[in-house]
Amino acid sequence: MKIAVFFVLLITLSSGFAFAEPVSTKIPSGEKTHYVDEQIMIVADVSNNQDVPQNFAYLTQVTNDKDVVISLSWLTGSLSPRQSFSPAQSWTPAEPGTFHIQVFVWESIDNPEALSHPLAMTVNVENRST
Repeated sequence: MKIAVFFVLLITLSSGFAFAEPVSTKIPSGEKTHYVDEQIMIVADVSNNQDVPQNFAYLTQVTNDKDVVISLSWLTGSLSPRQSFSPAQSWTPAEPGTFHIQVFVWESIDNPEALSHPLAMTVNVENRST
C-alpha cells in the first residue's frame, strides 16, 4: 500500500518543496536564511490514493550536521479512501548550524513499513544580527 506525500517546509512567507509518489524533488532556486529562535513549520499533504482505509504514522526528524537527532515528533491517524490530510509539526532551532529535516510516513509507530518514500531537506540556521 502506498500513500502519496507532498512535503512543504514553511517559514513565514517562503517555502521549500519535495514531492513523492512518483518520486521527484524540487527545491526553489532562491535560498532563505533561517534564524535561531525562528519557528519552522514542517507541513506535508498526505493522500490515500487507494480504495480502502489506511492507517499511518507521520514522523518528522531533525538532525544536525553531526547526525545527532535534535527533534523527533510524530502523529498517527487513519485516512479514508481518497482522503487527504495536511499535518504540521513545528521546530524552533536553538542554535546556528546546518540541519537535515526528514519526513517519514509509516504503517504505524510499531510497524515502520514505509507507505511513501522518505522526504528530506537541508536548512541553514544563523544567529540574527542585532
